[in-house]
Amino acid sequence: MYETPELADETFTRTSAIRLYEPGDFEGMRVAGRLVAEALDMITPFVVPGVTTQEIDDRIRQFTLDKGGLPACLGYKGYMKTVCTSINHVVCHGIPGDRVLKDGDIVNIDHTVIVDGWHGDSSRMYAVGNLAPRVKKLVDVTYESLALGLEQVKPGNTFGDIGFVIQRYVEANRMSVVRDFCGHGIGRLFHDSPNVLHYGRKGEGAVLKPGMFFTIEPMVNLGKPHVKVLSDGWTAVTRDKSLSAQCEHTVGVTEDGCEIFTASPAGLFNPN
Repeated sequence: MYETPELADETFTRTSAIRLYEPGDFEGMRVAGRLVAEALDMITPFVVPGVTTQEIDDRIRQFTLDKGGLPACLGYKGYMKTVCTSINHVVCHGIPGDRVLKDGDIVNIDHTVIVDGWHGDSSRMYAVGNLAPRVKKLVDVTYESLALGLEQVKPGNTFGDIGFVIQRYVEANRMSVVRDFCGHGIGRLFHDSPNVLHYGRKGEGAVLKPGMFFTIEPMVNLGKPHVKVLSDGWTAVTRDKSLSAQCEHTVGVTEDGCEIFTASPAGLFNPN
């Protein structure tokens, strides 16, 4: 997911330096993060067999606007949808449309809002009807890998520490971590430095400091990690057609740990 240029704060541009925000900036991120979480909570009962991904997109867009937020993806480089809906072997950036969800599908819904210039970015996996055991395990491993990554977010640790624990857990479960996409810095910009890899080595990469805002969003495949982007320029799928799952939080580094801005108010971050 990416920044929408026409909605960006023109005083902020991406550089290679990792931006450090002030303590007062956390409140802006809390508001934006809560709204995106509320939108993903709201859509949970509608992700059922027979629903189209366009209906999901329409509901989330209207909810976001009604609550005073702006959909960050709408209009970005010709992308004319509010969310991304990535089903089964779609890794990320699936485009909502006429596709009807059916029993046994898994779908990632990725949404970003802007509230008063602050960005909240999150995605979740939704089970459509009943899942086969191996599919449920894929989703569970993906969520657990994110949880392990979040435990590493504290001053003095490195971004490599985050990637290391995610990769180790996923591969221990005989699955693979996608390398082609990653998390990112966020705040006044949608897509800022640094790139947050979901694989790596302990102690490598930049050191985490209070005031850093970024996303962690591991993408996990049942098969090999390789992906390809389809001719629409957006939809990324697994090359071996294996199933893929993703989940994402926006976080801030505090003086003694991590604040998750996109936590679900209704406790539905993992609604499966």
